[in-house]
Amino acid sequence: MGLAACNGPLAPCSTGKIETAGSEVAAPEAATGRQSSPAVLAKRHLIVAANPLAAEAGREILRQGGSAVDAAIAAALVLNLVEPQSSGLGGGGFMLAYDAKRKTVQAFEGRETAPAAAKPDRFLGPDGKPLGFEDAQASGLSVGVPGILALYEQAHQQLGKLPWSTLFQPAIKLAESGFAMSPRLVQLLADDTYLPQSPTAARYFYQPDGKPKPVGTLLRNPEFAETLKTIAAEGPDAFYRGPIAADIAATVSQAWRHPVPMTMADLAAYRAHATGALCRPYRDWQVCSVPPPSSGGVALLQILTMLEPHEMGAPGTGDLPSLHLVTQAEKLAYADRAAYLGDPDFVKVPTEGLLNRTYLAERARQIETSCSMGKALPGTPPSAQAYALPTAQYDPAGTTQLSIVDDEGNAVSLTQTIESAFGSKLMVRGFLLNNELTDFAATPESDGKPVANRVEPGKRPRSSITPVMVLDREGRLVLVTGSPGGSAIIGYVTKAVIAMLDGGLDPASAAALPNFVNRNGATELEAGTELSTIAPDLAKLGHDVRFTDMTSGLNSIRLTPDGLLGGGDPRRESAVLGD
Repeated sequence: MGLAACNGPLAPCSTGKIETAGSEVAAPEAATGRQSSPAVLAKRHLIVAANPLAAEAGREILRQGGSAVDAAIAAALVLNLVEPQSSGLGGGGFMLAYDAKRKTVQAFEGRETAPAAAKPDRFLGPDGKPLGFEDAQASGLSVGVPGILALYEQAHQQLGKLPWSTLFQPAIKLAESGFAMSPRLVQLLADDTYLPQSPTAARYFYQPDGKPKPVGTLLRNPEFAETLKTIAAEGPDAFYRGPIAADIAATVSQAWRHPVPMTMADLAAYRAHATGALCRPYRDWQVCSVPPPSSGGVALLQILTMLEPHEMGAPGTGDLPSLHLVTQAEKLAYADRAAYLGDPDFVKVPTEGLLNRTYLAERARQIETSCSMGKALPGTPPSAQAYALPTAQYDPAGTTQLSIVDDEGNAVSLTQTIESAFGSKLMVRGFLLNNELTDFAATPESDGKPVANRVEPGKRPRSSITPVMVLDREGRLVLVTGSPGGSAIIGYVTKAVIAMLDGGLDPASAAALPNFVNRNGATELEAGTELSTIAPDLAKLGHDVRFTDMTSGLNSIRLTPDGLLGGGDPRRESAVLGD
């Protein structure tokens, strides 16, 4: 497939520019180099996690006969300890679970909520202008009511096999005995400005001189072990009610920066949600993800539907036509995302209209193979209610991905988060609290009209989390994937899904491909990769090209005739373990 000369229907398109550094949106977690991460084949069960210790915990649960959900919970609790910058009890997440007998996919949502005291102007300063991101992030302002533990409970009640308390034992043992601090963790600690100023976190992570504890230091967390023991014995009520809840509320209400009210009633009121997955056909497959309040599922399915008429290769390999087409579909999806996506309990999200194939065919007609479309405007999907576009939006997110298939062929794709690296920088009971409320729009209205994703009491902020499962025409599982990466998650997962389904790449090769995304602005390319060779060609097509670090964490499993083929992202400490 070739690209014609860059001439639009009325006039030649202008040549874009190339920036050698910078990004429209800051990378959620800094790049810390690459590691070798080959694909691994297993016969019985397989887990792909962002840290070897978490993968070991999940595999041990699978060896005990645990389900994919059981293994996901055990591995996620260990990640809270060994990868504290990315997720934990103080955060939230989204899970897809595949039932092999019924050939169905269910979605579980544990998104954080704004406390009752949160108002639409929460992130506006005294001058009426939005606070700077870091000012808003490292504070009580940014903390939402954590939801991940409620998600674990709901998923375990429906799909767990082993006792609840059993799932906590690997993390309890590791918290008590300690783990060796990894180079990635130490580098992220060194790069952080606010965490050393947070009294509790500083005592745990740093030396008296303010420098991080060295690589290899045995880091013990007895306070977290006690928290886990309590929840293991008493269930999630011990977290959402009683002394733990009181300490969470007090930490936010008495935060060392921007203290704001959070109450025990806010925590006691929290509820996770279970729904059907959001699934749509793509060529010979059925692609499933999560519904709103995540924008990820809607955006991914929009992009794939708009690209379906085109022959696609593996974008990121230097395939200029495929990369160009993906970025144009992304522009249109991100434009709709900004206008319509939010918490469906508070705004009318036209999910069916946004995924209507006639609507998407009309949107796709804006894609020119010969030229970038420039800035895309939101469309008008069926049954849509107009909302104002935000004039300021925070987006970075520190997140992690777990992909698991168990002995019975059941599977989990779990993406969980505390938003930015080390969340709000507030630490309580051995874990960090999220800064998830900075996923709301910083400006509540524009031109007198409300923004769909504005702050409101009890509301869930819009997410970009995009766990994915792909089924064949008979409903059999083909692929499990997902990634961290803030609002770029949508681009990372799109790249991987197309690379594996259309390009035929294995999970490890798809993850290792150079990243790129267009969030309806510049075409962002991963710095230091072979994509630099096609940047001039993209500029000729009218793209404004921007190079930046793009720290994905794609962890995937492909089901093949030979067994379970897993691959992790070389940009993180991913591990693939199975039997």
